[in-house]
Amino acid sequence: MEHTEIKRKFGLKSKIFMGLTAVSVIAGAAYAQGRDPAYQAARDNGAVGEQTDGYLGMVGNQSSAIEAMVSKNRALRRQVYTRTAKAQGISVERAAFFGGCKNIERTVPGEKYQAPDGSWKTRGSGAPQLDPSCP
Repeated sequence: MEHTEIKRKFGLKSKIFMGLTAVSVIAGAAYAQGRDPAYQAARDNGAVGEQTDGYLGMVGNQSSAIEAMVSKNRALRRQVYTRTAKAQGISVERAAFFGGCKNIERTVPGEKYQAPDGSWKTRGSGAPQLDPSCP
């Protein structure tokens, strides 16, 4: 691969990532303002966590109330990822993946996240394990 092609590919990846970061920060801030206390409790007790695909996931079997909350959260995120994908000219799946990278990075110690191998991890004081494809 030539230097200019590498620069173009990584330049585009950076632009997409910056756009997704801005959208995810805006979406996250808007969602946090109206955050359901049940959502925060589920995060705090490890019932839910951030998945590598950009969506909230259940850690193990959970109540129907948590299932409904996760489903609602996933639908809201899908709307954001769809708008972002359209604006950036990428697939919804790619937008969601980049969102997942940011969501996992933003976890705090004690919260659950999905490692690249698919296993659930609890965030410690260090950085979480990110997929090597994350920007």
